[in-house]
Amino acid sequence: MHKRVLVTGGAKSGKSRYAEMTARAFDLPLIYIATAQPLDDEMQDRIRAHQEQRGPDWQTEQEPLDLGGVLRRTDGQGVRLVDCLTLWLSNLMMDGRDWNQETDALCRVLLDQQSPVVLVTNEVGGGIVPVSALSRRYRDASGVMNQRIAALADKVVLVSCGLPLTLKE
Repeated sequence: MHKRVLVTGGAKSGKSRYAEMTARAFDLPLIYIATAQPLDDEMQDRIRAHQEQRGPDWQTEQEPLDLGGVLRRTDGQGVRLVDCLTLWLSNLMMDGRDWNQETDALCRVLLDQQSPVVLVTNEVGGGIVPVSALSRRYRDASGVMNQRIAALADKVVLVSCGLPLTLKE
C-alpha cells in the first residue's frame, strides 16, 4: 500500500470521508491528527460532527502548529490521518511563522516516516482572485504547499462531489 497519501478537493467535497476510508484500509490502529482549533461555536460544531462521523475507534491528537513533531511522536503507532494541511497553513500564517520553512520541515519528516500518513488538504485556488492581500498570500502559499506535498506523496487523489479521481499512483 501507499505510505504517503494526499487527498485534496474543495470544501465539503467528501475528501475527509475518503481519507478516513483510505486510513482504515491499512488495518492498523487509527490516529487522527486534527489541526483545527475550536475557537468559536461554529468550529466546535464542525469538530464534533467530524468526531461523530469517524466513530470511537480513532485516537485523536490535537496539534494546530507542530505537525512534524506529532508525526515523529506517533510514528510506529498506526496510520495517521492529518486533517487538514490548509488549516495548519492558516494557523502558521496567523501565528507569524514562516510557512515556507515549516513546509520544508514537514516534507523532511514525511520522507522519514515508517508508518502510513494520509493527509487532507483543500484546493483553494480554483475560484476568483481574492480581494485582500492576506487572502491572496494564503491562496498562493496553499498552492505551493500542496505541490510540495504532492511531489513526495506516493498517491494523490482529488475528490469532487464525493467521487475520487486518482491523480498520482
